[in-house]
Amino acid sequence: MSSPPDFSDPQRAWAYRPAEPLAGAAGGPLSGLTFSVKDLFGVPGWPLTASTRAPVPEVGESVLVRRLLELGASAVGKTHLHEVALGITGLNGYGSTTHPFDAQRVPGGSSSGAAVSVALEQVDFALGTDTGGSIRVPAAWCGVAGYKPTKGHPDWSTQGALPLSWTCDHAGPLARNLATITRVQAALTGRPIQPQGWTGVRVGLWLPEGWTDDAVRDATLAFAADLERRGAEVTPVHLPEMLDAYSPIVLSEAAQVHAEALQQADPGFQPFTLSALRQGAALTEAEVQQAFDRRTDYAWLLNGVFMAFDVLLAPAVPTPPPLIGQDEVTVGEGVLPLRRAVLRLTAPFSLLGVPTVSLPTAAPSVGVQLIGRHGEDDRLLGLGLAWEQGT
Repeated sequence: MSSPPDFSDPQRAWAYRPAEPLAGAAGGPLSGLTFSVKDLFGVPGWPLTASTRAPVPEVGESVLVRRLLELGASAVGKTHLHEVALGITGLNGYGSTTHPFDAQRVPGGSSSGAAVSVALEQVDFALGTDTGGSIRVPAAWCGVAGYKPTKGHPDWSTQGALPLSWTCDHAGPLARNLATITRVQAALTGRPIQPQGWTGVRVGLWLPEGWTDDAVRDATLAFAADLERRGAEVTPVHLPEMLDAYSPIVLSEAAQVHAEALQQADPGFQPFTLSALRQGAALTEAEVQQAFDRRTDYAWLLNGVFMAFDVLLAPAVPTPPPLIGQDEVTVGEGVLPLRRAVLRLTAPFSLLGVPTVSLPTAAPSVGVQLIGRHGEDDRLLGLGLAWEQGT
């Protein structure tokens, strides 16, 4: 008999745990599975803080949490996140979340507690959100799998979740393996996920020179070589950094979400969060429109890339997890701000809304991304599932 999960929580992953889980419906396709809920989703009777001491808007009941319960999964509690989901380390107003296996390092964010809860086997899967990498980054740094659906996926509703950016927000799961994620996907959609062979699959390798350290570069190249051994055709591909479109859109929309709190001199946000939100509020309408125009150009560019490739392969993080409080990282091209180094790898695929999975590699705390065409979620998950079954 397996031992019960350890909920002592030295990592500060849990925002709220009721005395008893919310039981899922008996006999459903997800019966027997437990999940955690990122503390952005509205659950009746459970508090919602978004891991901030500042006031946050009411969101109502999460359509997605209700649906997962109806399908048989049981909700164990709520997990902490990087404050209001505006960050990639796990910093928040409740002591901040640490890495599941190294207390000196960050777990990634913003779905920090979600990744920790699955990495420590406290739940079978975790419900997170991803606006610029918030599922994929913690999945990579905590050694688990994550899935960001196509933007607007009908079965991964963000209704009843506190937004960060309605243009870029996605809801999605993390789990210790992709098999669990595909089980959840199949239950939500009513379509089974079949493993997809890699023979003849055209893979675009996006590994910009100097954007990662050697450990991540080597792990990504090893993953590419493994796909080639499975029959894939791997060719380098080039995409630009897209933060000039991403950042103004997200910050301006986040400032609108939290406009009421920002009317206060000291609303209770952490200093970095408050500064970022005020920066977003100061953007002009013209500056935001220019960002949306650039987004349109990038979407055309990515659509063109996907005429030549079936999927893309890219690093999910630029380095293994940094130390708590570390604001810069060293990559091939030099020392860079941590936020830029991370988000330029992950933000394009939230900005443009294409489905993406993060998979662990043989290198500790290093993950890669597989990116699919818009709407081809099931095929992407099938390819990932075949890779996992053959590993």
